[in-house]
Order: sequence, then C-alpha cells, then structure tokens
Amino acid sequence: MSNGFQTPITIKEAIDYIDDGTYLLPAIQRKFVWRSEQIEVLFDSIMRGYPISSFMFWEVKKAEIKNSFKFYRFLNEYREFFKTDNPDIDTTGYKAFSAVIDGQQRLTSIYLGIKGSYAEKLPKKQWKDTEANIPTKYLYLNLSNHLLPEENEKQKHYDFRFLTKAEYKQKINGNSIWYRVNDILKFDSQNAVDNYIDNQGWLSKQFTKQSIRRLYEIVFTNTLINYYLEDTQEIDTVLDIFIRTNSGGTSLSFSDLLMSITTANWEFLDARREMSDVRKKVFEISNEEPFLITKDFVLKTCLVLFNNDIKFQVRNFTQDKIREFESNWDGIKKSIIESFTLLSKLGFNNQSLRAKNAVIPIIYYIYHRGIANSINSPIQYQQDKQLIKKWLCIALLKGVFGGQSDAVLSGLRKAIQEELSDTSKVASFPFERIKEEFKNNPAKNLSFDDEFIEALLTTPKDAPECFPILALIYSHFNFNQKYHKDHLHCAKSFHNITREDYKTNEDFSFDSDPLNWNSIANLQLLNEVENMSKGAVPLEEWVKANNISKSDKFIPDDASLKRSDFKMFIEMRKELLKSHLENMMK
Repeated sequence: MSNGFQTPITIKEAIDYIDDGTYLLPAIQRKFVWRSEQIEVLFDSIMRGYPISSFMFWEVKKAEIKNSFKFYRFLNEYREFFKTDNPDIDTTGYKAFSAVIDGQQRLTSIYLGIKGSYAEKLPKKQWKDTEANIPTKYLYLNLSNHLLPEENEKQKHYDFRFLTKAEYKQKINGNSIWYRVNDILKFDSQNAVDNYIDNQGWLSKQFTKQSIRRLYEIVFTNTLINYYLEDTQEIDTVLDIFIRTNSGGTSLSFSDLLMSITTANWEFLDARREMSDVRKKVFEISNEEPFLITKDFVLKTCLVLFNNDIKFQVRNFTQDKIREFESNWDGIKKSIIESFTLLSKLGFNNQSLRAKNAVIPIIYYIYHRGIANSINSPIQYQQDKQLIKKWLCIALLKGVFGGQSDAVLSGLRKAIQEELSDTSKVASFPFERIKEEFKNNPAKNLSFDDEFIEALLTTPKDAPECFPILALIYSHFNFNQKYHKDHLHCAKSFHNITREDYKTNEDFSFDSDPLNWNSIANLQLLNEVENMSKGAVPLEEWVKANNISKSDKFIPDDASLKRSDFKMFIEMRKELLKSHLENMMK
C-alpha cells in the first residue's frame, strides 16, 4: 500500500485485525485513559451515525524497526490502576503490521466495549484489586422501549451503560431488556439476528428489534473505520507525525508526548513498564491512604536529578539525556521508593502529602548522597530524618509548591548541591541552607508570623494539613513507630452539650465551637499503645494513671486538666504551642 487514505473498513474487520495482531500499538503511544462514560458516549455517537473521525496507521515492514522498537497488543480487560498496561508482543521476525499513530483511545474503547470488559474503583472504596472495590463491568445496551429523553445529562439517545453482573440482574428483574454488546459478535449474518429476535419474542417490540439490528449493522456492515496509512520506515518521521497529530488536542497532554519520546528511546528497558512498576511499588508501601504518583512526577524527578533545565520541554528530552535516565534507572527507582517509604514511616500518607513535588528534593538528596539502601535503617541518619520531616512539614504548611514549582525545585536543588559539595563537614539534609535560599521570597520563605501560627492552631483534625502540623510540633518523636491523631480532652465530652450545662453563654459558646475542641489546640500525637490507653478517658485521669509527661505532650505544666476548665486549658496550650513553633523557626 502507499501513503494516503485507504478504503474504509468495518468495526468487525478492525476487531479481527486487533485479534490477529495486524493492528498493534507503538511504544510512543500513551496508556489508555478513557473513562467508562466516554466509551458509552462514543457508542451512542456510532449508533446515531455520527462520524468518529479518521484514524492514522503506520505500516511497519522494515525488520530493523520490528527488531529494535517496542510494540504492544490492545487491552481487552481494563482494571483501573491494576491492569492498565498493554500486553507485550515480540515483533522480532514478525509479519508486516500496522501501528496505530492516531485514534488509539477510540479504537481501544471500541474493542473494550465490543470484546472486552472495564473495571473502575467504586466511590469511597479503597484501592484494592478486588471485585468488591473494583468490579468488572461489561457494556450493555438498553433495548427496553425507546430513545432516552432529549434532556439528559450526557445528551445520549441510546442508553449504553457499563454494568456489573449484579447491576445487570437487578435491571432485568425489573423487566427491562439489557443486551450485552459482546454478544453481537455471536451472529454471522443478518438472518441470524432476525432469528434471535424471533426466538426472544421481540417481533412486536419495534424499538428493541430496530436497535439490535442497528447494532449489528454498525459492527458488521457499515464501513465506519476511515484511516490514513503512513508507510515511511523512518522512525524520526513517524515520531514527528505523532507529535504533530497529537499535540494540538486537549486529550493528550504534553507530558504524554514526553513519555512517548522516552519510551521510544530506551534501549534495554521497557520505559512504560518501568514507570508503571515504580508507581505500583510506591502505591504498595502503605495500605492506609496509599501514595499515588503520576508518570509526570517520575519524569520531573529524572529531570531534576540529571538536567540543568527542569522544564517539560522537548529540548530537555534528547536521546542522550533519555538514555542517561535509563542507565541510572535502578538508582532512580530505588531512591523514589525509599523516599516514599521514609515518608510513610514518618506518618505521611497520600492525603497529608498534598504536594507530591515536595518529595523530589528528598529523592534528589537520597540519590546523590548515595544512601538509598540505608536511609530507612531504624538506627541510621536520624538527624537527616528529623530535618527532612521538619522541612517537609513547613513546606507543605506554607504552600511552597503552589503554582509553578520549577523555580522552587531549582532553588532546593542548588541548596542540596552546595551541602553535598561542602567538604568541611559531614553532609546532612540542608534545612538551614534552604531557609537562607528562600528567605527573601515572601511567597516561598519558611518563616511563620503570628497570624499564620494562629491559623495553624485552629486547623481541624480531619484537615489534610493537620498531620504535618502535629508532626512539626512533635518533631522530637521517633517516627519509626506509627502515631495517631488524638484529642487531649476527648471529643465525646463535647457532643450533645446544652446551655444548661454551663454557667455562662461565653463558656457554652466556647465549648460548642469545634475550632476549639476539634483543632490542633486540643490535639496530640499518640503511639498505638498510648492511643489504646487513652480512648475516651478524661484527660486528668489519663495523665495521672499513665504517668504521662506533660512537657512531652505539650501540655502546660500549670494548667488545670479538669474538663470544666477547658477554656483556660486551650488558651494556655495555644500560647505554649505558639512559642514552640516560633522557636523552631529561629
């Protein structure tokens, strides 16, 4: 074949080409990212006869390309986060095939809808690879009565929906007719469809029989797959075509293109697989609010580690630079995983670590100091861990990484480089150098003023900022054990209080306000043993019975611990915490 638009084919022909490996995906393509709702709308558009835009395929014939570059099969079973990698295929000595340059998301969606399955995490469920949390769904078409009302949220006419087995059973128990789209492939002719309609007793159901016939037509009869074929065997030309084709739309981000360039230029490792693996290993560090990182994060980390210019620009992803990432990948991967392991041990989780870019300087320090194998030893690098925790807490609370963070990352890297190159002392995480680097930047400095501290002390227990504040206050703790946020005066004692319980309106109003009893001023960190002993025990009784050190818990030494003196207790503790935070920043 020669360059240009080819004779259109049917969806069934495209599916057959996917099945027999005639259609593959090149490594420059990003992963499949469409949501189930997008697939449903795509099928509605196809049923309504709307054009679905043309595709671009690259005819791969040259043995050198087949032997040197990575290609993948299409996904036929998508499971959010856990099964998003396309299956491998070795194309060494393989037959001539077509690689999809433009239209991967649409073609994968069609393939999953007609031949595969789709699973995504249910709201409020944990990220666990189980059917209870991430149930498998198949695409169904509602054949019951009529088109959807014109005014519906997704502006669909045909009611395509991904349903679990349980959802499907619930719907047919209500006498609805829901047809699994996968089953359309069982028919080998229009007569077979008509016989099926007759056997189901649908001859009198006008909408039902018209809809299933229409579904058969769009899969088997209508030539809907219009495509342009590019037959050049020059990889640079294809890469240029890919970037030009994809960079103008909003569905493919610039970082996706950079990831594609990286994937195409790694020689010995599968970049896509490695990026996915490091993300999964970071995810698996903790079962409680596990860390979620993106490929953007990993690419940015590589740039900060090895490139002077850390902007996401094509010029920073030269072939030499990308191969430098590959040759150092084992150390990069190890440093990323160990950095997040450290943060988990320090008590952080995905919720409290609001700015992931804040981890990149920690990774940089661990990598370039060469301590990835030992940073998480329970007895080594205690000073480093304390300084890392202190800096990270302050950086998160001050919102240092808000907005454009490249300048911040460059400044942090500069401070770390100066520390590591200073031969006059043993290196440690350069908290003081970082303070000095940003001291004249009003938006990024690490200082606290009175107003800022006042705001910190009224932070609620469930706010993402709560743990970093408490971790900063209790920075003297050994965070090799797990700590819990807990109330000093137990929360239960403030529930269901009434005006009659108090002598004055002022005292009732104070105790009724969650900003007083459910905020930092009434919170502490407890290890698991202490937390079990505390429970709902009154503060005064708990301190006395367990011989609790008041200074260790930042409880004012001369404050009354009686519940009736709560207001005075909070006012005194606020002053103590305020003084402590101010001293920490000197």
